[in-house]
Amino acid sequence: MEKILVIEDDIYISEMLCELLKQHNYAPIAAYSGTEALLLLPQGGFSLVLLDLMLPGKTGEEVLAEIRGGLSVPVIVLTARTDKETTTQLLRSGADDYIAKPFDNNELLARIDVQLRRAAPPKSEMAQLRHKDMVLDLDGFDALVDGKKAGLSKREFEILRLMMSHPNKVFTKNNLYESVWGGEFWGDDNTINVHISKLRGKLHALSPDTEYIQTVWGIGFKMSE
Repeated sequence: MEKILVIEDDIYISEMLCELLKQHNYAPIAAYSGTEALLLLPQGGFSLVLLDLMLPGKTGEEVLAEIRGGLSVPVIVLTARTDKETTTQLLRSGADDYIAKPFDNNELLARIDVQLRRAAPPKSEMAQLRHKDMVLDLDGFDALVDGKKAGLSKREFEILRLMMSHPNKVFTKNNLYESVWGGEFWGDDNTINVHISKLRGKLHALSPDTEYIQTVWGIGFKMSE
């Protein structure tokens, strides 16, 4: 299920958007200010951002600049201004699309679908992820080293897929739990530690001399250099 960050300070509009997205099998996350949005974005895993411009804290333009400073996630701006100067500047600043308020729900859904399809990698790239001599088979839901299967559980596979999709990112235990388990992290280190330990053990059995997952002390885990 694709996560969409809804950055909108109007509670009524935000709730309407989130309900609409849920009805169409998306997983919306609401942010009610630019500042809150910038705290949520580093957690990763967002497939698209819906961005209002008139926000408390950081403005929509400032949030857009921050996103384009380091993220490739598609951004659709929700705006009441449709003059050519404003819309042209939005596109030049990095917005992928915009839609005028008040908007038609079906048109918004169509624009979301277009941006998600554009952002999706080609199918040939989606079938596998690679790191060192390990291949993650996204169709077979398993990792292979020299053609030998690791026999991953669902959670182990999802952890590895998340980390291999962002091989240079350090994931906190909070990041991993909320992305893989889909719930709020309450500080239970044991759940994450056990799954990481089992995952490492299965990979070690296939290639004892290779480290795949690196511990970043005091922060979390990442794919090893």
